[in-house]
Amino acid sequence: MSNSEDVRDGISLTNRYLTRDGVPVIPVSGELHYSRVPRARWAERLRQMKAGGVTVVASYVFWLHHAPTPGETRFDGDLDVGAFVDLAVETGLDVVLRIGPWCHGETRNGGFPDWVQQAPVRHRTDDPAYLELVAGWFASIAAAVGSRFDRIIGIQIENELYDQPRHLVTLKRLAREAGMSAPLWTATAWGGADLPASEVLPLYGGYGDGFWVDAGAPWDPTFRDHYFFSHVWDDAGIGADVRRAQAIAAASGGPRTPSEEFPPATCELGGGMATAYHRRPRPEALDVAAIAHCKIGNGSAWQGYYMYAGGTNPGPDMHESHATGYPNDIARLGYDFHAPIGEAGTLAPSHAELRRQHAFLSAFGHVLAEMPSSLPDVRPADVEDSETLRWALRSDGESGFLFLSRHQPHFPLPAYRGARFRVTLAADRVIDFPARPIDIPPGTLARWPLNLTLGGATITWATASALTLLPGDVPTLVLIAAPGIEPQIAVADTVHDITPGFEPLRLGGADVLVLPAEAAGSVWVPEDGGRRLLLSDDELQWDASGTVTVKAVKTADVRAYDPSLRAFRPVEAPQDSAPVTERVTVEQLRPAATTVPVSYGKHEGRPSAPSGDVFDELAAVYRLRLPAFAADPTRDPLLRVVWAGDVGELRVDGRTVTDRYWDGSGWTVNLTDIGYRAGAQLTLHLLPLAAGSPVSVPQEARTRLAATDTQLLAIDTVEVTARTISTVTL
Repeated sequence: MSNSEDVRDGISLTNRYLTRDGVPVIPVSGELHYSRVPRARWAERLRQMKAGGVTVVASYVFWLHHAPTPGETRFDGDLDVGAFVDLAVETGLDVVLRIGPWCHGETRNGGFPDWVQQAPVRHRTDDPAYLELVAGWFASIAAAVGSRFDRIIGIQIENELYDQPRHLVTLKRLAREAGMSAPLWTATAWGGADLPASEVLPLYGGYGDGFWVDAGAPWDPTFRDHYFFSHVWDDAGIGADVRRAQAIAAASGGPRTPSEEFPPATCELGGGMATAYHRRPRPEALDVAAIAHCKIGNGSAWQGYYMYAGGTNPGPDMHESHATGYPNDIARLGYDFHAPIGEAGTLAPSHAELRRQHAFLSAFGHVLAEMPSSLPDVRPADVEDSETLRWALRSDGESGFLFLSRHQPHFPLPAYRGARFRVTLAADRVIDFPARPIDIPPGTLARWPLNLTLGGATITWATASALTLLPGDVPTLVLIAAPGIEPQIAVADTVHDITPGFEPLRLGGADVLVLPAEAAGSVWVPEDGGRRLLLSDDELQWDASGTVTVKAVKTADVRAYDPSLRAFRPVEAPQDSAPVTERVTVEQLRPAATTVPVSYGKHEGRPSAPSGDVFDELAAVYRLRLPAFAADPTRDPLLRVVWAGDVGELRVDGRTVTDRYWDGSGWTVNLTDIGYRAGAQLTLHLLPLAAGSPVSVPQEARTRLAATDTQLLAIDTVEVTARTISTVTL
């Protein structure tokens, strides 16, 4: 357990998986920073996470947010970590607190308050003067959380500390002496971190791109590696910029696989990516999903995402910046992260891509956990290999799942022609499939069942992905077809060609429902009150009670599968008012400067963001005249700005409420959350991007910038949408 003192009944750990009440499980954790989300939104964010299949919410406890000045530690309002833990548990989620004291998370000083950063101590060491400061902070956390530690499943100490194993043990001791306890104590293990043996569960990560490399750097091999199946879990790239800045050398020895004591677990699979001024990656939904999919195929025993829900810094100048010695300028307030749940609380397409994987883990995790990962004899030669098929097997020797990935960003993969597979199980049983060779289109992510027994019928193989298993007198296996691959299912010696649809096929003692590929984004699988299958293009949320909330921007449409009817039925979702979207009148108050600089300076060779004064001098200013419903919090109004330029800010009555670096994507803002009310003045401030700017933006944005000879500034559309909110009982 990485902890012999705080063992908790019902939770145990093997070197391959975690168990709850004796049953193997594969937890799914998602990062949400309570101090970056308005308290009034905590319940909704947690419901959104639960609806995405997340089972554990993780959060940093930022010292900087709670105690910006000495002697004034606060845990009230949006900083009430105890109330956040209560709400998470009520929602039906486990909790992991990442207590630092150094966190990073793109905060100033890595989360140290300035008075701690400036203290005459040797930070992040066993210097007694530093430990005295930490002991006081840990005592504050312990008091704020109080008796709730019996509801917390894990505590992470420090972050990205590579060469101080004894210090990690000291921090664990200080936390326990302060009154903190959890069955799991964890630490980040990437970068070849030297961790204290048996003291902490090593956690790994994986990002497909990152802001922490130079603006002109190509797609780094440390990013590319994650689009392959592998049994190497270390990542030499995460935090490499900070290691360089802090002159910390990672322990030598090359990439590591998990220890023999602990299972392969992650806490930072890229749920998206933060945007630095100099480099602005914008991962697409399939980019995010492909990495997570590969990790499951690799043998993951714990899927952990950073970030799963974005947010807004609780005040200005709390961000990582060149001014505070970091190699990156992050936006002052906005921390959207292109996460599955964005800063405004809207769902990105990655939410749907990941929740299907999580539904699979919920339904099959108890058997998958006991299935080791195997790699094929023929594997890609290196990260440049775009031809060799990428696949892996998880099997216990009797049955299993074949994982297949045919996606990576930046350098798209071609279709793979004429694929057939040979899998050898126990007793030399060989499965050759499919019946005829098939082509694997680009973008395919598949998890195909092998030798799966249900209700007396054994599915020898299928070429549609396992989604979930619905209970009933006759169990229903739900599969989803992949675009461009015709589903086949083999039962005994009979191969069935399947036409995907919404009615099941009876095979032996089980029903098999093969949903069409185009329905994949509409799939939801609530677990509380009995596992169910829903289809809806609207946003659905739920908590431990099982009550489903529907957020719609059109007429709500929810359908539930009824195993007894073997069909979907409509679910009534009454709407009190009609959704509406209106164009916003944009009035220019001041034009932008006719010429903006190509560069605003550099730090360690990386372009710096403009200062606040320079931004105000050069940016265009627009007044947004919104319809009356935009000030009605009951309509949960959203502002969407599609624009082009460099830096944008939104201000309410002159106060900056959020900001963004342009990367070609639209900008969505929740008007209620930024404090917009009737009679308030909402202004949009946009800085042009010079044609010769050295900042790195996605190719689509770079193409648009290249079309101008001078500078780029445009407002394409500004719209405001009023949504409807209803609840349904299934």
